[in-house]
Amino acid sequence: MPIESPIEANNRTYQAPIAPAVVICLDGCEPAYLDAAISAGLMPHLERIRQSGTDCLAHSVIPSFTNPNNLSIATGQPPRVHGICGNYLFDPETQEEVMMNDVRFLWVPTVFRRFQQAGAKVAIVTAKDKLRALLGAGLEFEEAGACCFSAEKSDSSTQSEHGMDKASEWLGMAQPEVYSADLSEFVFAAGVKLLEERRPDLMYLTTTDYVQHKHAPGDPDANSFYEMFDKYLGQLDEMGAVIVTTADHGMKPKHKADGSPDVIYAQEVLDGLCGKGNSRVILPITDPYVVHHGALGSFATAYLPADADTDSIIASLAAIDGMLEVVSKADAVERFDLPEDRIGDIVMISGENKVIGTSEEGHDLAALKEPLRSHGGLTEQVVPFIVNRKIDIPDEPQLRNFDAIYYSTTAASVKV
Repeated sequence: MPIESPIEANNRTYQAPIAPAVVICLDGCEPAYLDAAISAGLMPHLERIRQSGTDCLAHSVIPSFTNPNNLSIATGQPPRVHGICGNYLFDPETQEEVMMNDVRFLWVPTVFRRFQQAGAKVAIVTAKDKLRALLGAGLEFEEAGACCFSAEKSDSSTQSEHGMDKASEWLGMAQPEVYSADLSEFVFAAGVKLLEERRPDLMYLTTTDYVQHKHAPGDPDANSFYEMFDKYLGQLDEMGAVIVTTADHGMKPKHKADGSPDVIYAQEVLDGLCGKGNSRVILPITDPYVVHHGALGSFATAYLPADADTDSIIASLAAIDGMLEVVSKADAVERFDLPEDRIGDIVMISGENKVIGTSEEGHDLAALKEPLRSHGGLTEQVVPFIVNRKIDIPDEPQLRNFDAIYYSTTAASVKV
């Protein structure tokens, strides 16, 4: 059926694209990675796009983790609207700590679903399977032509559940190892082939930050990753897609001079303030891929006992060296657009070179082979926002990474 225009989704109005609209989320793409690779002469396509298109910086949502930001991009709204405020949470209904990958945690429909309902062809490729169900929530795969599959589980994708039987066989690339740059290259290669064969109206490609957790901007392996990405970006651009390239979060070094992680063990501090076993620290960075980061990031929330002196506890935590912000639940909801019932009584954010953990024995850091690089806080909030078309983006309010689908489809709806 023809695409209806305009398309309403979560209190925003989207235009029906004429050209394919492609949004690329480069997981962990600190802007310095692009600058370094361009300076080394390794990203000629992105360098050209920056000069001929629209080159901006945007803010991610807080916490600057994968799930909240991918779902903000997918819904065009902050976590207070869509409900996904971390990779991991304490579920107040069950009193259990659980992964926030289940569709039951998502409060609103994605823009992808609204576009498909309006008649658009939609394609989504993720690196890790943890995002696949959330991003594909509500899509119809059998006859409507949508697809949503991950590189991580590409050998076992099916038409009924993912819109593609055995995606790795279709692409002619083996299912990649999850801890590798190949996982992201699979996403880009699949995007190019989908654009060639299916010509989706709206396509979303989201990668893994495996490389960024291990390598600083300008490192040979980091430069090699962005050189690889640039090759696929050039192909998508040449095929006439309107492309917005952004990121879910940045990435900063979080280690001491000797290379060991620089950690504030918040549960140990709270045990001293509230008594052992009376408080609970939740680290929303926690996910199945702890080789990346050891479950150490720059954002944490904590549940306090009912009789706790919250102001005094906030003051004690804020006085710790390297702690950037400690705020009450009410302040966190207001400042960071977080859902009130999915965060604790306080929120803690550490600085550029610090992370927050629970206790020293609570983290298995044996898998960290390089000095820790991580994210989650305010210092990882600035991300690229690059469009391969000249478009007008107002200075105020602050551009957000979750404006990506809005601007890509707006630009793609203009005849050139």
